[in-house]
Amino acid sequence: MHSIITRPIAIDADTIENRPMMYIALSYDHRIIDGKEAVGFLKTIKDLIENPEDLLLES
Repeated sequence: MHSIITRPIAIDADTIENRPMMYIALSYDHRIIDGKEAVGFLKTIKDLIENPEDLLLES
C-alpha cells in the first residue's frame, strides 16, 4: 500500500473536489492464480477499506 495523498477528483461534470486517495498493488504468480480472481480479491479489499463497517456486519 502506498501513502494516502489528497488528489482532485471529478464528482460530476461541474464539480471537482480534493479527496484522500491511496494506491494498492498485488503481486501473484500467474501460473497459479487467474487474473479474474486477483481482481476480485482487490475489489473486495477496496470495498472493505472504503466501508469497514461491512466487515463487522456481514455474516
